[in-house]
Amino acid sequence: MPTKHLTLRVSEESLRRLDRESARSNENRSELAKRLIDEGLRMESHPGIYFKRGSAGRRPALVGGPDVWVVARVFRELEGGFEDVVKATSELTELPLHIVRNAMRYYSEFGPEIDEWIRELDAYAERAEATWLREQAPKQ
Repeated sequence: MPTKHLTLRVSEESLRRLDRESARSNENRSELAKRLIDEGLRMESHPGIYFKRGSAGRRPALVGGPDVWVVARVFRELEGGFEDVVKATSELTELPLHIVRNAMRYYSEFGPEIDEWIRELDAYAERAEATWLREQAPKQ
């Protein structure tokens, strides 16, 4: 994706916090600032979404619910209009309707990213299962 240069002024305290987080996360200051701006803009346009860190990296999650990909895995397999899919997903996941709506709205804008996340998790699970099966096989 093409990038553009941005110059901005921030308070000394904000810069100190950015530097502390940069050192803690092992991201350079510029990359961290770009990530935080992108995530902040996404959260601003999708209330109820936040980003969390985990062993597999940062990912969008639902306030009061699971990661977006967990809900997306369910509703992308369903057919019907928006409200029908929301209701069915809510019933299947036992999540409140407003949380499912938040996930679906985020997915409608960033679906390819979420689909890639799901593909990577599925591939990891397949590798882990294959390793486990090999370890369970009788030794010869």
